[in-house]
Amino acid sequence: MQPTLVVFDLDGTLIDSAPDMHRAVNLMLADLGCAPLTLSEIRSMVGDGASALIARALAARQCVSADPAKALAQFLEHYEEEPTACTRTFAGVAETLGRLQASGLTLAVCTNKPTRLTGMILERLEIDRFFARVLAGDSMPFRKPDPRALMEVINGFGTSKPATLMVGDSEVDAATAHSAGVPFVLMTYGYHRGPIEDISSIATLDHFRELATLLHA
Repeated sequence: MQPTLVVFDLDGTLIDSAPDMHRAVNLMLADLGCAPLTLSEIRSMVGDGASALIARALAARQCVSADPAKALAQFLEHYEEEPTACTRTFAGVAETLGRLQASGLTLAVCTNKPTRLTGMILERLEIDRFFARVLAGDSMPFRKPDPRALMEVINGFGTSKPATLMVGDSEVDAATAHSAGVPFVLMTYGYHRGPIEDISSIATLDHFRELATLLHA
């Protein structure tokens, strides 16, 4: 494979952020007088943006009287207090991103996470320097799995679809790439909801370092 642009999902692909989202969701639920969720439950709810995460959390705990907009604001307030208390990059991420960048590849992020949180996390984990562009969930009026989110990144660099690779961990990422007509590589360690074998990809990798070998970087 010889792409010129590699576009990464964030949560579950580059970073393990579920523990901090778990903390913030449960603080929000406590504010509303609702029972907490387990970490595994939160992992299964991640991928479609903060609004979807909160809607799923409220539904799971039957917080029927809660205002979703207010609950979202409470969640974001708690999350922004310390978004990297437990969040870490997955093994080999910084090293591999450096190798890919040094090989001449352009790297970008396409995430459904809000811009402010995305920027804070990338900077604090010291991987922001690798990315020529970061497209977040509130950057445009559409988000993954809408293929226009990915196409916004591709068109911004004047790159073709065949020269682009998307790397993600979930059904949402796969659907985005497939709808855009872009090759997709699946990282198995992330936050997918269903069986790995049900997610179509050109390659399935168990470790992030394997991406450098796949791309001959």
